[in-house]
Amino acid sequence: MSVLFFYIMRYKQMDPENPNNDRFVLSKSLSFVNVATGWLGEGLGVACGMAYTGKYFDKASYRVFCLIGGGESSEGSVWEAMAFASHHSLDNLVAIFDVNRLYHSGTLPLKHCTDVFQKRCEAFGWNTFVVDGRDVEALCQVFQQAAQVKSKPTAIVAKTFRGHGMPQVEDSENWHERPMPKERVDTIIKLIESQIQTKKKLDPKPPVEDSPPVNITDIEMISPPAYNVGDMIATRKACSLALAKLGHANDRVVVLHGDSKNSTFSEIFKKEHPERFVECCIAEQNMVSVALGCATRGRTVTFVCTFAAFLSRAFDQIRMGAISQSNINLIGSHCGVSIGEDGPSQMALEDLAMFRAVPNCTIFYPSDAISTEHAVLLAANTEGMCYIRTSRPATAVIYTVYENFEVGRAKVVRNGVNDKLTVVGAGVTLHEALAAADDLSKQEDISIRVIDLFTVKPLDAATIISNAKATGGQIITVEDHSSEGGIGEAVCAAVSMEPDILVHQLAVSGVPRSGRPSELLSMFGISARHIIMAVKWVLMN
Repeated sequence: MSVLFFYIMRYKQMDPENPNNDRFVLSKSLSFVNVATGWLGEGLGVACGMAYTGKYFDKASYRVFCLIGGGESSEGSVWEAMAFASHHSLDNLVAIFDVNRLYHSGTLPLKHCTDVFQKRCEAFGWNTFVVDGRDVEALCQVFQQAAQVKSKPTAIVAKTFRGHGMPQVEDSENWHERPMPKERVDTIIKLIESQIQTKKKLDPKPPVEDSPPVNITDIEMISPPAYNVGDMIATRKACSLALAKLGHANDRVVVLHGDSKNSTFSEIFKKEHPERFVECCIAEQNMVSVALGCATRGRTVTFVCTFAAFLSRAFDQIRMGAISQSNINLIGSHCGVSIGEDGPSQMALEDLAMFRAVPNCTIFYPSDAISTEHAVLLAANTEGMCYIRTSRPATAVIYTVYENFEVGRAKVVRNGVNDKLTVVGAGVTLHEALAAADDLSKQEDISIRVIDLFTVKPLDAATIISNAKATGGQIITVEDHSSEGGIGEAVCAAVSMEPDILVHQLAVSGVPRSGRPSELLSMFGISARHIIMAVKWVLMN
């Protein structure tokens, strides 16, 4: 690290956020300045995102360095990142493997077998050097050689010894995270000071200032939504159309994808903005890490698109992104049993629970094409992490182009003076609720109020409570999601201090199966017919 910070890297010490600075990610612990990666295995993916941004978006001279522990190289996400960097020819990226033989609580399976690390790195298409990590001159030489390599990332496999130079500590087990005994501190400090051979002040070289100016604030669409009430379109497709439109409004909008662009329709963005579409293949953990890297230092407006169910395997990367207060936007399509024949492995029924637990994450759940386009624009301009939940089935446009949407503001889409209770839904279940309201009004002369949440987090508690009080204090929530952690529990929490309001939840229970969307909505009790049954039961009791 001393060689990197005081001989190789170019940066301004007094301006650590300068976009021209070289980047350093200490994957073993915490990243330098930008991203928390304390849980091992994520740093290289973040470094890939930084390097990709530098090479392809900024087209700048800054380089990215990532220090990886020998132990964390057991993580599959490290090798997802290795494959990504090689495929995209990230020659501005250097990964340093600290091969020090020791785990947290024992020895590595490979111990000091640097030749195995070398073969693995080379097999992944990396230019690779093996070096004695204690030899300063050798380190200086390989870092300088790495700067000359073109079209390949560089891996430096460094053989090191933990606690080097410290008697009874060097290369010994069970010292990880243990403080040095107080009676030995002075002796160790004097030993280290005795090895310093110069008093010269070491200042880093200044960076090459060739990063372009970037403006990613206050983005506006170039035109209003182009839909009419009654148009049938899936929110997954409307979302991708909105992304392509957003890409014309700002040239720093980028989309990362995980090999399902024909299902999520993100191929629309790729067709219109191919230079800003990043294919991450079937490697969702790395995809999210790369997105975190792309978003650092405010260089891009980053969107990640995939099936919502696949984001569950990247939850730790998402969690660490929230800890880093990263501005990334995740879009999860194919939610709930309404995806139909694709089957339970691809039915996201826990995604709302997952993202509700993420600190400061804004959750959009649009119900038609108009609200979806607004959700995309709002996410682009919202600070922090955002999640947009989209659906597979085509649903009718219910809003006009003049409708205004805000974060944390629900929409009352059907109401009357004689409403008996309030039904809260979102996505496909909002349309089931509206169908139920029509049938109840025509066949039973029962009037109900219907609320479209739009954002699940923050939840518009004021609108829910005021409308519940106006309709007898009865609420029915209906959602294409598991009952645990979803809309029903969010509404229950919002009204928990209101003693005169009761909430009745309709949600998916048990393990789903494959089938037609309409059949599955009925099978799992969230169809218009089941809403009607629930309304009658509540009013009778």
